[in-house]
Amino acid sequence: MPSLRPIHNRLRRLLGIGHADFLAGAVERWQICPPELAAIAPGIWLPDQVEHIARTEFGALPDILAQMRGNPAEPTPATMGYRFRDVDFVDGVLHARGADRHLRQRRHSGLTYSRPRESLSGALYESWIGNRWFGNWLLNDCLAYRLAEGAGAPVTSAPPRAGHVARYEELLGMAPRRIGDVHFDELILFDDLHNNGHRRARAQENRARVLAGHDPSPRPGVFIFRGASGDARILENEAEIAERLEAEYGFSTLYIDRMDADELAQAAGTTRLVVGVEGSQLAHGVIAMAAGGTVLTLQPADRVTTSLKLLTDCWRQNYAMVVGSGTAGGYRVEWDQLRRTLDLIATVTARNPAPEVS
Repeated sequence: MPSLRPIHNRLRRLLGIGHADFLAGAVERWQICPPELAAIAPGIWLPDQVEHIARTEFGALPDILAQMRGNPAEPTPATMGYRFRDVDFVDGVLHARGADRHLRQRRHSGLTYSRPRESLSGALYESWIGNRWFGNWLLNDCLAYRLAEGAGAPVTSAPPRAGHVARYEELLGMAPRRIGDVHFDELILFDDLHNNGHRRARAQENRARVLAGHDPSPRPGVFIFRGASGDARILENEAEIAERLEAEYGFSTLYIDRMDADELAQAAGTTRLVVGVEGSQLAHGVIAMAAGGTVLTLQPADRVTTSLKLLTDCWRQNYAMVVGSGTAGGYRVEWDQLRRTLDLIATVTARNPAPEVS
């Protein structure tokens, strides 16, 4: 039997009623962590870096500057849970009466859909950005999984995957029910993108799970090699930088296409400095490195972003940035610029010791 919910929701928009807030349709809501003031550490960069920025990504320049300034007492919203009834999940979209919520790119177009035959109840922890980028899955969605397992049966539309994803699910104790198109008799969702104490505690829990059984020797730093993986961000002298960090600072270079999740986590868990091209591959470092460590991103001038800083803030790590010359299709970071930034990181972190974590 076809459902007319997509037509109904589109008509609301055409009639000027607006796009309804999906969360407003919850039959129950509860506070998991109350609002609080959180200390947000300032980012670390050389004084002239702003002058190198040609274009920003995922936020305007004032947003970038605000993130890099930090805030010793930033108002942080509550973490919330929401319970819904009578929701269809079809082609990556949640359909309720009067609202919809997209979690994946739709494969099909159309103003109707066939009602799913399967009905169930569960707690959905996935997100649009987590389905789009590996780093957001590992550092956002896998935190929400801890909420889902406590609130009901965790479910996800993500198919089984091999490689790093599959192994991280094992390390993190994740065993969700995998779904296709279904009808939810009851559905639980979360608003869990705010770095309050509850979320930060779950980050440390996930870190402990990933590193369980590892007792490696400390390393001065790791460079996570990106190469041509993921969306194009081609650091033309990436290999040269990796070699010089090894030779002059004693770094280890990690290769995501050659190393499994255990090897990456073990290496990153031994250091207080993770360096690499800004991108999802650095999530291997964020999840494993201890609080008080620093993630240093190397960024092209036409794609400067602090999106990863939101995640290092959650893991209570420092965030640093070098803006290179050129575009995402091909750019360079000069060694002297990187060396001076490493010196600055050493100065700042010596002045601000690692925060205590429970």
